Amino acid sequence: MPHGRIAELTRGIAHLLFPNSCLLCESPEAESASLRHGFCIVCHRSLTAEPFVCCPRCAATTGPHTDTSHGCPACRERGFKFDSAIRLGPYAGQLQEAILRIKHSAGEGMAEMLGRTFAEEHAARMRDAGAEVVVSVPLHWRSRWSRGFNQAERIADEIASELGIVCRAGALRRVKAASQHAQSSATARWENIRGAFEASPRASVAGKTVLLVDDVMTTGATMSEAARVLKEAGATRVVAAALARA
Repeated sequence: MPHGRIAELTRGIAHLLFPNSCLLCESPEAESASLRHGFCIVCHRSLTAEPFVCCPRCAATTGPHTDTSHGCPACRERGFKFDSAIRLGPYAGQLQEAILRIKHSAGEGMAEMLGRTFAEEHAARMRDAGAEVVVSVPLHWRSRWSRGFNQAERIADEIASELGIVCRAGALRRVKAASQHAQSSATARWENIRGAFEASPRASVAGKTVLLVDDVMTTGATMSEAARVLKEAGATRVVAAALARA
């Protein structure tokens, strides 16, 4: 068994034995009430602290005096198909560690807790954006079979529950494996992801503002391609929501 899987299994057993321990740092808490969505006070603060100013169009970190009225230098020239973006934080520190863990088979519970944390922190912004339906970026069936779940779907479920709107997990299908991790450049990522998604005949997003959810946004290529397909299916606006922006 790979070392990463052993580590995740060990953490899962530890949490069963010590249910009041933090999901992330595993420090024991005297009372479960002192945990916030499964995280201790220190880890929760680290996950939700936003140390930077970020672009409202693509959620990339910007300088404090950057004019983002028409996007930031990272996205101004990009033809993103989503209309705006929301992030929990930058892909670094405890948030990065948490996201790496939810990409393994034992990470489903943490994905749900991160979704609750994201929703709690940014529900007002999501409502202000006019979100009417939540859609998760799908995994290819082979990746989902290997992992046992789609982490973006678990995050999306929790956000939809907090907002009191429907989550349409099957609105998009991934018809091309298109691993982005193996791509050597941003340009390669944009080319690689083209044609990776299709909308379900029962997507039911026509005339809706869609909140499109994923765990990490790197170049924005994946979210943009998914947003393009949703708009072709009739969505009026698409708001990208990622736990972290790389």
